[in-house]
Amino acid sequence: MFSNNRLTNILIPVISVVLGLLSGAIIMLIFGYNPISGYAALWNGAFGDAYFFGETIVKVTPYILSGLAVAFAFRTGLFNIGVEGQVFVGWLAAVWVGTAMDLPMVIHLPLAILVAALAGGAWGFVPGFLKARFGVHEVIVSIMMNYVALYTCNALIRSVLTDNDDKTEYVNDSASLASTWLSDLTGFSRLHFGFIIAIIGAIIMWFILEKTVKGYELRAVGYNPHASKYAGMNVNRNIILSFIISGGFAGVAGAMEGLGTFQYMSVNNAFTNIGFDGIAVALLGGNAALGTVLAAFLFGTLKVGALNMSSSGVPQELVDIVVALIILFVASGYIIRWALSRFKKEEK
Repeated sequence: MFSNNRLTNILIPVISVVLGLLSGAIIMLIFGYNPISGYAALWNGAFGDAYFFGETIVKVTPYILSGLAVAFAFRTGLFNIGVEGQVFVGWLAAVWVGTAMDLPMVIHLPLAILVAALAGGAWGFVPGFLKARFGVHEVIVSIMMNYVALYTCNALIRSVLTDNDDKTEYVNDSASLASTWLSDLTGFSRLHFGFIIAIIGAIIMWFILEKTVKGYELRAVGYNPHASKYAGMNVNRNIILSFIISGGFAGVAGAMEGLGTFQYMSVNNAFTNIGFDGIAVALLGGNAALGTVLAAFLFGTLKVGALNMSSSGVPQELVDIVVALIILFVASGYIIRWALSRFKKEEK
């Protein structure tokens, strides 16, 4: 039953989610809460009506793209923990193009998204170059770049995009992903067309890694850079390219916030956690395109549904505990794999 390795790889995150939810239920019982009422409130808060459904999809959209950014780097042997900063610069770049230019939508909107991807890719170039050229560990550089991005974007908002204001103007309609039709359909939620772009992003990642020669090279370098170099591949160039593509996905995630959800950018005193949550999304999704989309749906459901859990008396912080437990079980997937292998032996 479990001889198929791919089936096992699918079962591990599924079992991790189930164990995380069960553990959350046990914690609720320990503290005197009703887990059935708690999870029912969570479900209703995410899918109870059209408005909540729309808000859930809004939350899922940047999670898909930030998860793809992390997953792409993982698949090529790199750990891009700077996705959060790349989201910021992509957000700022998209809003800048959206407010500073007045073009037809067929040009303006794609241009704003493209510039956001380029900005995120340029931000990812720095840790990629330092890793390839000087062997500097990408985790150190990329996490520090998050803080540089946060405070640089704040300074640019105040001194370049505005006249010492804490919030930019709204993007022009020609650069907006918002849709009155979608909003009306979902009870005036903030649902926008960015979700389609996120799905396209997942298809692009799958195509690059699985169907192109360059994708094969990127994965090969990630598996074994020494063997790849011996085979004639340019390892350093592939490391840099991987970070640029990863940063591009993150930049588009920022564009979804700047052109869709909010349609402006304001000064931030803290991180959005879109990039950091993307690490968990990629991990749960097995660093695969489809898995990342499904994991993003789970995280979006938990995050939005948690806001309604207080109606049943359960604190919404409990959802963070459930998410942490799910990640813990995924990280301990080798234990689940061992249990499945034992079950397989018993079947024989």
